[in-house]
Amino acid sequence: MARMTAAEAAVRVLEREGITTAFGVPGAAINPLYAALKRRGTIRHILARHVEAASHMADGYSRARAGNIGVCIGTSGPAGTDMITGLYTAQADSIPILCITGQAPRARLHKEDFQAVDIESIAKPVTKWAVTVKEPGLVPYVFQQAFHLMRSGRPGPVLIDLPVDVQTAEIEFDDDTYEPLPVFKPKATRRQIEKAMRMLNEAERPLIVAGGGIINADASALLVRFAELTGVPVIPTLMGWGSIPDDHPLMAGMVGLQTSHRYGNANFLRADFVLGIGNRWANRHTGSLEVYTRGRRFVHVDIEPTQIGRVFTPDFGIVSDAKAALELFCAVAEEMRAAGVLKDWSGWAAECRERKHRMLRRTHFDQVPLKPQRVYQEMNEAFGRDVTYVTTIGLSQIAGAQFLHVFKPRHWINCGQAGPLGWTLPAALGVRAADPQRKIVALAGDYDFQFLMEELAVGAQYKLPILQVIINNSYLGLIRQAQRAFEMDYEVSLAFDNINAEKLGNDSVAGYGVDHVAAAEALGCKGIRVTSPNQFKEAFAEAERLMAQYQVPVVLEFIVERVTNIAMGPEIDRIVEFEEILDLTPSTAQPELVCA
Repeated sequence: MARMTAAEAAVRVLEREGITTAFGVPGAAINPLYAALKRRGTIRHILARHVEAASHMADGYSRARAGNIGVCIGTSGPAGTDMITGLYTAQADSIPILCITGQAPRARLHKEDFQAVDIESIAKPVTKWAVTVKEPGLVPYVFQQAFHLMRSGRPGPVLIDLPVDVQTAEIEFDDDTYEPLPVFKPKATRRQIEKAMRMLNEAERPLIVAGGGIINADASALLVRFAELTGVPVIPTLMGWGSIPDDHPLMAGMVGLQTSHRYGNANFLRADFVLGIGNRWANRHTGSLEVYTRGRRFVHVDIEPTQIGRVFTPDFGIVSDAKAALELFCAVAEEMRAAGVLKDWSGWAAECRERKHRMLRRTHFDQVPLKPQRVYQEMNEAFGRDVTYVTTIGLSQIAGAQFLHVFKPRHWINCGQAGPLGWTLPAALGVRAADPQRKIVALAGDYDFQFLMEELAVGAQYKLPILQVIINNSYLGLIRQAQRAFEMDYEVSLAFDNINAEKLGNDSVAGYGVDHVAAAEALGCKGIRVTSPNQFKEAFAEAERLMAQYQVPVVLEFIVERVTNIAMGPEIDRIVEFEEILDLTPSTAQPELVCA
C-alpha cells in the first residue's frame, strides 16, 4: 500500500466518493488538508468570506442536484462554531453536507490551546454524526463511514474534526481498491402498500401530501405518475414544492399558516383521507393539529422510523424511502385500475380545480411604494417555467410561496425548518457552483441579505452569476407582527437616514437605510433599484444583460411598502388557528380574493 499523510488519504476518499467542489476558509489547523487539496488539484475550492456562508454554500450545492454532497472546510475554534447554523439547517431539512474542521494537536486538546474547542460535542445535536479523529489510520475509514451515513436512511450532515497532528501523520492507504459503502434505504413491502391502497380506495375525498422526501429521493416523476393513475389531487409541502408542476390539473395547492394557497387550505379542509409521503407534518404546514386531523384518516410514509407518530399517530404508517414506496404504489394502482376496482375521484379533483381557479389572491397593484404582491406577479411573468428560486425565512419567502409558481423539482430551494437569515445568498452561490447553466433567482428580504451580503464578493471572484432579488421594506414586518402578541413595537426597523442618501438618486427611497445597490457595486457586482411599476420590465431585461456580460451576481432591489400582514392575509393580525386563515367567500366585485 502507498504511504501518504492522513490528510492526503482524506482528499483521495473525497475524490472516490465523487466530490469535485468544496467551500471553505483555510487556517492554521486545517492547512495540512489544504496542502493535500493543492497537491492533488482535483477538487475545486471556492473561498467564502465567512465560514457560516461556506456551510450554506455546501447546503445549496447539495440541494441543487440529486446525489450531490456539499463539502465545507474550516480551521479550528470559531470556524467550527460558525458552521453550526449550517449543520442545523441541513439536519432540519434532511440535507447531506460534510463539514471538515481543523483542531489543535491531540496532546493540547485539554490544555487551553488557542482555538481548541470540543466541536464534536457542540455539533452532535445537529448532525447525524460528529467525530474528532484521534488515530491517523482511522481517517480514510471515518470519511468512508461519513458518506455512508449521509446517504443512508434519512439524509443529513456529518462533521469530521481533524487534529492537526493527525492530518500530518503518515499512514498506509490503498485508494486504488477503495469503494464507497453500499447505501441503505428502507423499502416498503407489497403488503404494506396494498393495505394503504385499500384505505385510499375507501375514501371519498382523498389527498396526497408530497413532502421533501420525494425531492430527496428523486421521485417526483413517480409521484406525478401515481397521482395520474389514481386521479387523486396532490398537496405539496413547502419542501416538496415542485414535485408536481403548479399548472398540473391535480396540483391542489399548498396548505398551512403562512406558505400556503387559499385554495389549498380550502381543498384540505374538505378532504377525508390524507396519504403523506416523505413529509414530517411540520407546524407551518399543519397549523392546529386538532383542526388538521379532525375528520380525516392518515397514512404516513417516511424514510425515518422515528418520524412515524412523532407529531401525531397516523392510522397506518410505512417506513420507506419515497421512491421505493411510490414504485409499489404505482404498480398496485395500475393493477387495481386494470381490474376496474379503483374508485373514480374525477368529481373530487374537478372540485379542487374549481377552487384553484377561483380562490386567488389579488396581485395587480400600481401603488408607490410598490406592493410586494405586484413584485411577485412581475417575477412570474419575467422568469418563466425554468427558473430556480432560492430563499429562506421571512415575508419574502412567505409571499413567494403564496404568489410565485414552481414547475420542476429542485427549482424551489428553500431552508424550511431552521430558516436562518443570511442563508439565501450563499446557498444560491452553491446552487450556481453545482449548475453553471441554470437560471437562478435568490429571493431575500433586506435583513436576510444584510446578514451575509459580503458573499457577493465570492460570486464576483469566481464568476457565479445569480440574480439576487431584494424585497426592501426596511421594516422587519414578520417580527413586528409577532411582537403584537406582546403589545410592543421594539427594535424592528432597519430604516435610517443614510448620510449618502443623495447618491440613491430617488426621493422615494429616502429613509430606507442601507444602499444595497452601492454595496453590491462595492463588492464587485452590479445593482439595479426599482421604485415604480413602470420600471419592472426594463429592470429585468437589464439584469439579464448585466449577468450575461459580466458573469457576476446582479442585485435587483424593489422598494416596497411597509406592511406586516402579507403573511396571512388582511383578516389576520394575531396568532390564529388553521381554519381562521380561510376567507371562503368569493368577492362579488372581481373573481379574485384580495390579500391587501
